[in-house]
Amino acid sequence: MARTNRSARQAGARFERQIADWLAKVLDDDRIDRRVKTGAKDRGDIGGVRIHGQRLMLEAKNTARTDLAGWMAGAETQRGNDDALAGVVISKRHGKGDIAEQWVHMTMREFVALLLGHRIEEA
Repeated sequence: MARTNRSARQAGARFERQIADWLAKVLDDDRIDRRVKTGAKDRGDIGGVRIHGQRLMLEAKNTARTDLAGWMAGAETQRGNDDALAGVVISKRHGKGDIAEQWVHMTMREFVALLLGHRIEEA
């Protein structure tokens, strides 16, 4: 059966819930939860994740096709909306049900921000 718009939204919401629940458990942090959609000022799918005392913006993707360039552009916008240290995209790794086995994507700029605890300009 083909995926409908409704089933795609449900799969996405389920994936977001799994990520939020898993992170809250393994990080022992009950502030981590799935965010309510906020339209044009979207701040990512998972809230409450912190690193170096700063917000980390998480965007979840459960899609049939990979669009890293589009996903990362959206993540950067959402990171700015959230005033977060870095933005990370978590995508569904089809064929792997374990949430710990999903893919995590970020640019080198985001990776360095995580390592340093602050954003850099051009290096």
